[in-house]
Amino acid sequence: MFVDGRQLPDGTVIETDLAIIGAGAAGISIARELAGSGISVALIESGGFEFDAETQALYEGEIAGVDYPLTSSRLRYFGGTTNHWGGWCRPFEPIDFEERDWVPYSGWPVTREDLDPFYERAREVLQIRSPAFDDASAWEKGGKPLPLAGDEVETRFFLYSPPTRMGKKYRPDIERAKNVTCYLHSNVTEIVASPNGAEVERLDVATLTGVRFTVKPRACVLATGGIENARLLLLSNSVEQAGLGNRNGIVGRFFMEHPHVPSPATFLVTGLDLVADWYRTYTKVETPAGNVVMRGCLMFTEDYLRRTKRLGTVMTFAPSHPILAEDEPPAAGASDEERARAEEAAKRNAVFRSVLQLARSTTASPATSGEIGWRLGVGCASEQEPNPASRVTLSDEKDALGLPRTKLAWRLKKSDADSLRGNLEAVARAFGGWGEGRVQILFPERDEWTEAEGWGNHHLGTTRMAADPKRGVVDAECRVHGISNLFVAGSSLFPTGSTVNPTLTLVALALRLSDHLKRRFARDASSL
Repeated sequence: MFVDGRQLPDGTVIETDLAIIGAGAAGISIARELAGSGISVALIESGGFEFDAETQALYEGEIAGVDYPLTSSRLRYFGGTTNHWGGWCRPFEPIDFEERDWVPYSGWPVTREDLDPFYERAREVLQIRSPAFDDASAWEKGGKPLPLAGDEVETRFFLYSPPTRMGKKYRPDIERAKNVTCYLHSNVTEIVASPNGAEVERLDVATLTGVRFTVKPRACVLATGGIENARLLLLSNSVEQAGLGNRNGIVGRFFMEHPHVPSPATFLVTGLDLVADWYRTYTKVETPAGNVVMRGCLMFTEDYLRRTKRLGTVMTFAPSHPILAEDEPPAAGASDEERARAEEAAKRNAVFRSVLQLARSTTASPATSGEIGWRLGVGCASEQEPNPASRVTLSDEKDALGLPRTKLAWRLKKSDADSLRGNLEAVARAFGGWGEGRVQILFPERDEWTEAEGWGNHHLGTTRMAADPKRGVVDAECRVHGISNLFVAGSSLFPTGSTVNPTLTLVALALRLSDHLKRRFARDASSL
């Protein structure tokens, strides 16, 4: 059932077993899992069913580090950011969950093995019809992986959600669930704890029209996204002055993203037929379970990462362009500017030709149709080292509800850039050893990384998981340390960010939390 919070009588008090704050990927996943369970659920969403500029403006804030788009990177209405995500999915690698001695603050309190059954369930939620994230034989009709030299670089696969717009896809499930009530246009302004801070007593809720009401849950899940999760804990400071869960000063710290660099290198190959189409574009493949959209990428082996002590990077191919034996002259009547561009391109192509001719000197591949070879662009996304100075705090500016806005200081380290540069060099070795290709590295060595060329709109790490409350905000069960009935869901839980998109993993964690909540409420009921 759906209720417009703006229509409630002012001062309404709602009692429920579980309150879920935020109806995005994590919140909807948990609500669906509990539908029909007999556990009463209040799902509280800031927006309605459609985008609304006034509600979206609640995301505005202050930037103190790397320039970053606070409002356009997420959506504040039912379905959350799944209303505009791209659908890229693959699980994290086992090494991503480990404590790595070369990655400060690394290590999850759960393992990849712990998450594997939930990854399977998350695939179903996100409508992914195949588990073949690493099985090249599943896609052999479309081509084979590049036979790159060495043991440092390998082909892996992204599988795509349609993408699932969870607000539309699962709205009927929430509407039919007799034990779930979703309150729209309703903003939690504070999670209010008991006087000793040991449990949540109530949620203060307000609408932009001025209605205020209260939710009293037996347990609460905070699922408002990687930035807002931290912000709301910091705003919940009437009992704990530093904010809930923040006795060790960790809430908001370790904000991570996936720095994206659109052109860190140029890949040159002697023939485009050597590169499977699924490296270069989204490819639809028929499977017994239905069509699957997939794409090949380059990633780095666990042995390589351990040996070199580097962070991960994922590389995808961009559109291809032929390199001809001779450049075509500018068209008759071309302007001076067009001629200058043609001259510059000719200089660049001359370098490419010399590199490709070197590659051809070590292979038997003949040139065809006047082509020396092909130039492939590449895009990459990298893992960021956890950094306590990269953080979310509260601004002095206030939003329309009178609450301090977000202040984001996203900070990258020299080690992040060094790791990417080293990984590009590894790819160059793999291509060079193959013989049919070469790599021209364009990403320079850097003394510091103060401006990002791009990002994934992935907000990670601000309420990180850790067994030790001095190292994290929540425990292995996603419960806030020191608070008996407050849980967190979403990518803010991630102690490290891996190098792949977070949605599959955050849904898997949400499903795992759902199972824990079912067991918890069952124990409580049996003890009565």
